[in-house]
Amino acid sequence: MVLPDIKLVQAVLVMVLGVAACFGYFWGSNRLLDMVYPPRGRRVAENINAANGIRPWLFLGPAVIILGIYLVYPVVNSVVLSFYGPSGEHWVGGDNYAWLAKDAAFRESMRNNLLWLFVVPAAATFFGLIAAALTDRISWGNVAKSLIFMPMAISFVGASVIWKFIYDYRAEGSEQIGILNAIVTFFGGEPQAWITIPFWNNFFLMIILIWIQTGFAMVILSAALRGIPEETIEAAIIDGASPFQIFYKIKVPQIWGTIAVVWTTITILVLKVFDIVLAMTNGQWGSQVLANYMFDWMFRGLDFGRASTIALVIMAMVTPIMIWNIREARKDMK
Repeated sequence: MVLPDIKLVQAVLVMVLGVAACFGYFWGSNRLLDMVYPPRGRRVAENINAANGIRPWLFLGPAVIILGIYLVYPVVNSVVLSFYGPSGEHWVGGDNYAWLAKDAAFRESMRNNLLWLFVVPAAATFFGLIAAALTDRISWGNVAKSLIFMPMAISFVGASVIWKFIYDYRAEGSEQIGILNAIVTFFGGEPQAWITIPFWNNFFLMIILIWIQTGFAMVILSAALRGIPEETIEAAIIDGASPFQIFYKIKVPQIWGTIAVVWTTITILVLKVFDIVLAMTNGQWGSQVLANYMFDWMFRGLDFGRASTIALVIMAMVTPIMIWNIREARKDMK
């Protein structure tokens, strides 16, 4: 007799118990609220209004508590740890911030993050917009969209492994298995260790994220382009506008809010970029970024204080952009 896998049984049991617990909580809390504020008697209207005011918070309560534990607590804890030493036990005041201001590796990380910030959101949004406009004009556009969007299904580490084969370098005299070096040697050039070239290797890493995020930008912008009223485009055609003028002067201004939201969404992702750098270079050869630098101090340097300080810098850079992004998204929804 073949016994079922114990881990599979445990997983199924956890799922069943989890669903049952959620059902029990929502049913029980709803029933309890109706008992406290019964929808009958002389104060029907008052009870219904009171219950309706409490019910959403009662249902949202578990989610709010969990978010508080997993989002708010880490922020507060990071702020506290940034004033302590490596072990998180000895108070050092502002020493970690003073170290950060003088640290050459931190300045390199900031410089590289800003470089990523200028290049990746602009390139991904631009290519996504072009892809959205062109695929809507061809008969096999849905197939093209599927192919362009496909990299979104690949993890950042998986994408990095794929591009490692593209950038692969073998010593002179050996057969080049990297696509880029194979092309270079085919035309008589010298093979290069592309990801070890300082400064330029940052652009080679950026290409990976652009390749992934172009599909995301294309899908969002394609939906926005399809939402433009046909009457506007027909009027422009009657007035003698060229296809480029229609795209640049009619379509783009009408979806500018969506372009801005896509741009800022990719910007937030860029500020937290980590997996690609870790998998490709591990921050070597002048390619260090903030998230990878934080990871180094946390898990290699075992310094909770300095790692928390770097994490707060990342949060300070991401938060304003995220707030603006949410506001713009709400404007588009109205």
